[in-house]
Amino acid sequence: MSKAALAVIATALALSTPAAAAPPRMGIASFEQLRKPLPVPYDEASNALADVAAARRLARRSGKLLIIDLGGNWCLDCRILAGTMETEPLRGWLARRFEIVSVDVGRFDRNLDIPRSYGVTGRLQGVPALLVIDPRTGKLLNPGKIAALADARAMTPQGLADWFGQWRR
Repeated sequence: MSKAALAVIATALALSTPAAAAPPRMGIASFEQLRKPLPVPYDEASNALADVAAARRLARRSGKLLIIDLGGNWCLDCRILAGTMETEPLRGWLARRFEIVSVDVGRFDRNLDIPRSYGVTGRLQGVPALLVIDPRTGKLLNPGKIAALADARAMTPQGLADWFGQWRR
C-alpha cells in the first residue's frame, strides 16, 4: 500500500474516533432555555469513593477520560452545568468521550479525600470543580484549572461545551 493511501486511511480513522470531533454546536444561546427546574445532580447519600472507583474502571475499559464533577446541589453554577450537560447534542457527545461521575462535597466538608487523592491540596477554589483524569495512570490532567467552570453562569452554553472539547485523548 502506498504512503498516500496509508495517510488517507489514518486520517479517516482519526476523524472517525470520538475524540477527534469538535464539541457540538449548542442549539441554545442562553441558560434561560434549559429545562426547568434545573437538575439536582449530586447524590448526598451515595458512596462517592465507590462511585469514583467504578467510573474509573469503566473509563479505563472504554478508553474514555474520567471526569469527576465535584459540587453541591445548593450551587447554581453546578446545576447550570448539569442542565447544560443534559441537553442534546452535548449529552451524547459527552457520553462518547467521557465517564462522568458527580460527587457531593456538601458545603466543602464532604468527600474532600477524592480531590486530595489526585493531588489537589488545600480548599477547593469553587464548585463545580472538575477533575479530568487519565484513568489508566490516575494522573490529573488539569491541575490548577479544576475550578474553571465555577462561574458557569457567566459562560454561554457553547462556552461550556467548548471547555469539554479541549480534553482529547
